[in-house]
Amino acid sequence: MTTTDSLFCGRLKIIQKKKGYRFSVDAAILAQYIRLRAADIAVDLGTGCGIIPLILSLKTSPAHIFGIEIQKDLAGLASRNVRLNHLESMITIVHGDMKDFKSYLTPGTVDVVFSNPPYRKVLSGRINPEAERAVARHEIKACLLDIVTVAESLLKPSGRFVVIYPAERTVDLVLHMRTSRLEPKRLRFIHPKQCSGAILVVAEGTKHGNPGLSVEPPLVIYKPEGGYTDEARKMIAE
Repeated sequence: MTTTDSLFCGRLKIIQKKKGYRFSVDAAILAQYIRLRAADIAVDLGTGCGIIPLILSLKTSPAHIFGIEIQKDLAGLASRNVRLNHLESMITIVHGDMKDFKSYLTPGTVDVVFSNPPYRKVLSGRINPEAERAVARHEIKACLLDIVTVAESLLKPSGRFVVIYPAERTVDLVLHMRTSRLEPKRLRFIHPKQCSGAILVVAEGTKHGNPGLSVEPPLVIYKPEGGYTDEARKMIAE
């Protein structure tokens, strides 16, 4: 069973499963940090229902976005969402394992790779009994190193990798990026409230980039009295 929701003042429609994987605010936040130019080729590693490519279609008109999804049902859902929003000329959904990308993409030809990957290690925390959610949340089909390695292989020199990840795993993220020659260039930490610790981090790296990291002011999601902050509302609700 699915639901069809309108987003961004009705400019997007998205079909999601009523039970199973549903996109979260993480995806909407990440989309705001992905900068695409008109001629860019971009790849979403683990596209889920296709939400990030769909949001990006509102911001710019890149040459093309490929959304890769290993779960068959989610890949089918993402394809339906592309058709529902008449974006077939801009977005292609690929059902497959990102580690087998050479069967459908050429290494070193992509301008931007982005991902909202599974956050938890397999032995960390309770694994959801719902298989679709489990694969989306735990590193069952792909781990962080897999994602960073694939991103580096796909990108052109000076291509960009953008990712959202738990703040508590920032060291792992930065280490894997640098080891894979994706030099971290921007970090921004995300806090639920002004007085709360960071829960997420958005990172951008450049393939073969020079050292030099900019840590941007934090993003606070909720006001003390409740409701989104103005900045978060613009990212998530508009």
